[in-house]
Amino acid sequence: MTEASRPGATPHRLRLMVVDDHEVVRQGLVALLDRRETFQVVAEAGSVAEAIEMADRFRPELIVMDVRLPDGSGIEACREIRAEHPGTRVVMLTSYPDEEAVLSAIVAGASGYLLKQVRARDLVSALEAVGRGESLLDPAVTEKVLERVRRIATGAYTDELAQLTAQEQKILLLVAEGKTNKEIAAEVFLSDKTVKNYVSSILSKLNLQRRAQAAAFVAKHKPGGSY
Repeated sequence: MTEASRPGATPHRLRLMVVDDHEVVRQGLVALLDRRETFQVVAEAGSVAEAIEMADRFRPELIVMDVRLPDGSGIEACREIRAEHPGTRVVMLTSYPDEEAVLSAIVAGASGYLLKQVRARDLVSALEAVGRGESLLDPAVTEKVLERVRRIATGAYTDELAQLTAQEQKILLLVAEGKTNKEIAAEVFLSDKTVKNYVSSILSKLNLQRRAQAAAFVAKHKPGGSY
């Protein structure tokens, strides 16, 4: 019999961190979760830099992470934290059911993706499930993700486009639309620097010299001439 299963023993409380740049939202989540016997809020943060620092300092087992943060994306923070602390589970929390962000979050190692409109009891249940090692998606975003996967699977990309990852294909389309790195970064939840690196990689893979060539390349190589 383990210590936690002995009669009268105190159940293990998951060490949890809340990351959101809106103090009212953050404090509300802290108040909601810390009073549950399942969780112990050990840290809170309002930015990517703070989240990474606090994760190193307090080693939470579970993190509730806002997608949009003032100094970058929660998805980037998730990726960095998971790289340093693979055992830490991260649940992304956002106001928008964006399938691209969901896919990016999954690739970054997130265990779940929930909308902020979720009911308090459903949020608690979801976090408890992730704490048990399960993965989950909010029902509102599940169909969008499945549709995104279907589009990728049936896109009939040419060999040249097929060598790009789904994220690179997305960024290529935005470049072809004439968007700046800053505009692309805001849309795909990455930093300007990361987008710049993606663009350089895409141009290199496709043997293109300039961003301006992207639109012509897309028009030429995608069946039907559009996405």
